[in-house]
Amino acid sequence: MLTKLFFAGDLMCGRGIDQVLPQRGDPAIHEAYAQHAGDYVRLAEQKNGKIPTTVDYSYPWGVALAALAERRPHVRLVNLETSLTCRGEPRPHGLHYRMNPANMGILNVAEIDCCSLANNHVLDWGEAGLRDTLEVLDKHGIHRSGAGLDAAEAEAPAILPLPSGKRMLVFAYATTDSGVDAECSAGPGKPGVAWLPDLSSTSLRHVVQRIRASKRPGDLVVVSLHWGGNWDFSLYEAQTRFARDLIDEAGVDLIHGHSSHHVKALEVYRGRLIAYGCGDLLNDYEGIDGYESYRSDLGLLYFASLKPDGSLAALELCPIKRSRLRLNRPSSDERDWLLNVVNRDSEHFGSYLEPAANDAFKLTWPAMQH
Repeated sequence: MLTKLFFAGDLMCGRGIDQVLPQRGDPAIHEAYAQHAGDYVRLAEQKNGKIPTTVDYSYPWGVALAALAERRPHVRLVNLETSLTCRGEPRPHGLHYRMNPANMGILNVAEIDCCSLANNHVLDWGEAGLRDTLEVLDKHGIHRSGAGLDAAEAEAPAILPLPSGKRMLVFAYATTDSGVDAECSAGPGKPGVAWLPDLSSTSLRHVVQRIRASKRPGDLVVVSLHWGGNWDFSLYEAQTRFARDLIDEAGVDLIHGHSSHHVKALEVYRGRLIAYGCGDLLNDYEGIDGYESYRSDLGLLYFASLKPDGSLAALELCPIKRSRLRLNRPSSDERDWLLNVVNRDSEHFGSYLEPAANDAFKLTWPAMQH
C-alpha cells in the first residue's frame, strides 16, 4: 500500500491574511514599514486588485482545495510560520506574524494534519505566543513538532498513524542560517524551537540519535528542515551532505526543506526524496517589491507517494500563483517558468519535471529510467 503525503512550504496565515478572515485579531504590529497588519492587504490590492473585506476560510486556499480533494493524501504537512495567539510581546527582530486562534478554520478547512514549528516566526510574540500556539494546535487535534516547552518536547517527533497500520514520524529542526539564533532554541525547562547551530557532523549525530530513539521497524520518517536564506537558488554541499547522511545513517525517507520564499531543487537519493526548498504556501507578500527575479508569487503543492519501505514511488506537483491573498492557477508562461527553474536546479541530480495531467508536473529521476 502506498502512503500519500501532501507537503508544502511556509504557511504564513497571520498579519494580512488574518485581517481578512472572519475573526480578525488585533492588527497592531511593530515593524519598520508597517504598524497595522491591514497595510499588507492594501499593498496586495494595489498590485492585484480588490480583496473582499471578509473572506471565508476556503478563500485563501483557492485551487489548492480541489487539488487536495482529488488526490486525498493520508498526511498533510506544512511549516507553520505564524503564532496562533492574541497575547505576547513582539520580539525585536522586525517582523511579527500572528493569527487569532479563532481563525483556526483556515487550517481545518484544508484538513492539515501536522505542522512543523521549527522556524524563525513561531516565537514572534514571545513565550506566551508560543504557549498559545502549542495549546491551540493540540486543542484542534493537529500534530506538531519542532517547538515545545522544553528541548525534549521540541525535538520529539509528531507521530501520525497511517491507514496501513504503520506510523509516520515527523521531526523538525531549524538552523542558524534561516534566521533562528541560539536564543530561540529550546532547552531544559526553556520553551523554544528545535535548533541546530550548523550542519556539522556533531549536529548530524544529535539528530540521528533522536531519530533512532523513536523509530520502530516499519515507521516512515520525515525530517522537516528550516534551513538557508530567503533568497538563494544555490545548492550547498553542506545541505546535500546533511540530507544524504540522514538517509544513510538514520533511515530517513523524505527531507522537507523550507525557508526560501521560492521553490528550489529536487533530488532523489537512494530512492528517497530531498526537497531542498518548497517555497511559500500562503503569505501576504504580494504587494512587496524586490526580488522579482525569484518569482516568489509562484509555487508548488507537493504530493508524494511512498512505497511501504519509504522509497519514492511518485511525486506530483501542482503549480500555484499567489494573488489577492489566494492561491490561483498560474498562466501557461508562469507554469513554464516553474518547470524550467526547478529543472535547471535539479539537473545536477539527474532529476527533472515534465508535464502531467490536469496542468500538474511529475518528477522523473535516474532510477526510473532503467
